Amino acid sequence: MRLIVDHRTTYRFTAPQARLIQLLRVNPEDTHDQSVASWNVHVDCDARFRYGRDGFGNSTTMLYVDGPVDSIEITVSGEVLTNPSRGIVHGAHEPLPPEMFLRETALTTADPDMRSFARDVGGGEPLAGLHALNGALHRRFALDRGRPVPGQSAATAFQHASATPRDLAQIFVAAARSVEIPARYVSGYSPACFGADSSPAPHGWAEAHVEGLGWVAFDPCTGLSADEAYVRVAVALDSAGAAPVAGSRLGEGEEELDVDLHVDRAGQ
Repeated sequence: MRLIVDHRTTYRFTAPQARLIQLLRVNPEDTHDQSVASWNVHVDCDARFRYGRDGFGNSTTMLYVDGPVDSIEITVSGEVLTNPSRGIVHGAHEPLPPEMFLRETALTTADPDMRSFARDVGGGEPLAGLHALNGALHRRFALDRGRPVPGQSAATAFQHASATPRDLAQIFVAAARSVEIPARYVSGYSPACFGADSSPAPHGWAEAHVEGLGWVAFDPCTGLSADEAYVRVAVALDSAGAAPVAGSRLGEGEEELDVDLHVDRAGQ
């Protein structure tokens, strides 16, 4: 499949900013399951770039802008060719052992209700249990297509009747770890959960490590494994660690965020 991505993030400030520093995790990389045919990151102001990797092995771009800055638009666009993989991740850069992804964070700590839920639906053989967990989360929550609540934990989201794709992925991660299965949050692009009432945003799903098989992708937004309609960009212990854009600013005033995102299958 050929996926075409056009992702624009605009920040506007009520007062000029003296300096901006942004950490971007927006660059997908070649694996056995995806090939980046073209990719470009553009900023609409004079900026300095520094390229590297974070501790999880994700490709990163540090963006430095000297002010005064009233607004900044970051445009990410390109094409990625993907192959069917049955959800199994092949050929990704893996600097850390799977056991690292048993670590809980403030966003992915399972409470007693989540632990009980994971034990009830995910027992037995690990792969079958993970698929059962994925399907159970998909059925339990109505899909909230709005913008996620900043900083909301998996435990808090689990108490609600609806959940965003980000929250569903974090709940899956927390639940899998609670039964001693390494799991991690994945950010990227997919038209999987887009709808007419969607708030444009990069997608989030989960991966769990199955002994003898490797990392397997699960998307409780659909109740299925991630397939060739997904562009995998970054992984981390939680959504904050895999956020496409994060950073700081030096200046007074408030900021307004606007996101415009289109992910299309070529020929459709």
